[in-house]
Amino acid sequence: MLSIENITVEFGGFTLLDKISFVLNKNERVALTGKNGAGKSTLLKIMAGIQSATNGNVSTPKDITIGYLPQQMILDDSRTVMEEASLAFEHLQQMDEELNRLHNEMAVRTDYESDAYHKIIEKATDLQELLQISDIHNFEAKVEKTLMGLGFARNDFNRPTKEFSGGWRMRIELAKILLQSPEVLLLDEPTNHLDIESIQWLENFLLNEANAVMLVSHDRAFLDTVTNRTIEIVLGDVHDYKVNYSKYVELRKERREQQLRSFENQQKQIKETEDFIERFRYKPTKSNQVQSRIKQLNKIERIEVDEIDNSRLNLKFPPAPRSGSYPVVMEDLYKNYGDHMVIKDVNLTIERGEKIAFVGKNGEGKSTLVKCIMSQIDFGGKLELGHNVSIGYFAQNQAQMLDDNLTVFETIDDVAVGDIRTKVRDILGAFMFGGEASDKKVKVLSGGERSRLAMIRLLLEPVNLLILDEPTNHLDLASKDVLKKAILEFDGTAIIVSHDRDFLDGLVNKVYEFGGGKVLEHIGGIYDYLSKKKLDSLQQLELSKSPTKPEAPTKAAQINDNTNVSSKATSDVSDNKLSYQEQKELNSKVRKAERQIEQFEEKIEAFENEIAKMEIYLASPEGASDMDYLQKYLDIKTKLDKVMNKWERSTLELEKLQEIK
Repeated sequence: MLSIENITVEFGGFTLLDKISFVLNKNERVALTGKNGAGKSTLLKIMAGIQSATNGNVSTPKDITIGYLPQQMILDDSRTVMEEASLAFEHLQQMDEELNRLHNEMAVRTDYESDAYHKIIEKATDLQELLQISDIHNFEAKVEKTLMGLGFARNDFNRPTKEFSGGWRMRIELAKILLQSPEVLLLDEPTNHLDIESIQWLENFLLNEANAVMLVSHDRAFLDTVTNRTIEIVLGDVHDYKVNYSKYVELRKERREQQLRSFENQQKQIKETEDFIERFRYKPTKSNQVQSRIKQLNKIERIEVDEIDNSRLNLKFPPAPRSGSYPVVMEDLYKNYGDHMVIKDVNLTIERGEKIAFVGKNGEGKSTLVKCIMSQIDFGGKLELGHNVSIGYFAQNQAQMLDDNLTVFETIDDVAVGDIRTKVRDILGAFMFGGEASDKKVKVLSGGERSRLAMIRLLLEPVNLLILDEPTNHLDLASKDVLKKAILEFDGTAIIVSHDRDFLDGLVNKVYEFGGGKVLEHIGGIYDYLSKKKLDSLQQLELSKSPTKPEAPTKAAQINDNTNVSSKATSDVSDNKLSYQEQKELNSKVRKAERQIEQFEEKIEAFENEIAKMEIYLASPEGASDMDYLQKYLDIKTKLDKVMNKWERSTLELEKLQEIK
């Protein structure tokens, strides 16, 4: 659908993208990955036609529509939420207005037999048919459904957009783009301003409704669920993998290891040839052999090993001064704006050293409670900070609060005090702002680079209570992993407001859920919380179950069905008392599962035999330099992994069926 042909982007002698080419096909959902500043956002802008490349071009078929969501944008503040989102159907509204105009014109004209009158009738008929096909009368229902899926309530629809924060206004723009149903969706950090429930809704939409998608995201779980292909930008080049993000990480590691082995084998062969040439260069009796080896050496296509960007965010929080045993204690805390109660009856106690998460829909009071802790707003009830508590606060808009006209070095030097001023360059180098990068103006930094710079400011003095409000927004996946490791090693207390499931997994030991004005405590990690919420939802579904004919399952529902066989199997029986017909059906399922397992085991054996043969060839000098054969080897390994996963699911299904039997 979109063909990227030899795109090159240069800035003042620096090459950001160097003759990259690939094709985005229909029904592909592609993760565009790479470190901050690698050129991901630039490439999306070029594909969307917003920015021009230095060289190369983007080829698109005629009439292909492209929807593009940037990281930052400005919305018109003169409309309501409903009016702004409905602009997705502005062309239909214009057609409807034109149709009404034509009907009015026909009503007042009397030249019924004239050519002009017949042309008006034809035009009105064509418009009427187009509007019927477009289902114009249901567009408001589609707008409502999409806005509610992205977290808006019905009473938000008639509110002016200027009343909403930047994050909520980005949701309005996302709704407009999704409602337009473009053939190609280009999304730059679409999950940055979404809560967990809205992310899950967007996952389902992209899986079931979207055509071709290319997206940038720091949410690994989101990428793994949605995408089926990964394109990596590294040092100006692209590497294309036909797998999701987690699998790409494995294949990238295998690819480089294989390249290193091939490179080493080739270097050994080259050295032996060069030694022979040097040893017999001046012996007349060996001149023919020497010339032959020289020609052989010149024909060798040198193997290049993918260069890896070894610059890493080396983040380590300073030792935390010891605080009291309970850094934060709240009793019956509440906050309202006029008649609107945001949170009420909040009772929580945070112990020293705990890592906790605040989760819930946007607008339910997470940031409000943080502002109460920071004494930035008035509130009712009781809130006490423990002895010797020192807070380090990272706000959602921290990166946007930086002075665009300062350099990176000046930004940190302005707030550094004492001995730390002598170490500013070292600190910047640890955050990948070494060398000339420290002299960049803030205004030219990418979103991720600005977030890193804002994070440095947080590290300049030791604290024992970290409050991080959406800290991973705009951070690339590598930087996010290092930040997560640093928080785990932090010996103080941490409150993390985040929607990023992968980031919170293994990091927090307690979850506070915000909703309906209440704050509920959940002991355990983020996936313990999500699992519990899913179970509650299923119980409610069972209570309201009706005997009506079920709807056809979506793709996402089918995936869930395949991975939750046990719940389906147990729902088919009651108290382990099976009728003859139920027992017969169960036996049939068991036999089917056994046959599937046998078939998968045969495929696994065949793939393993083929891989063993291929590895023998790859170990030879010829195989070591055969990159096409290497790709074939990696493809076979990918197929083996897929069959292994199917075998594991079928084995689990058989075990559950046998337990019931």
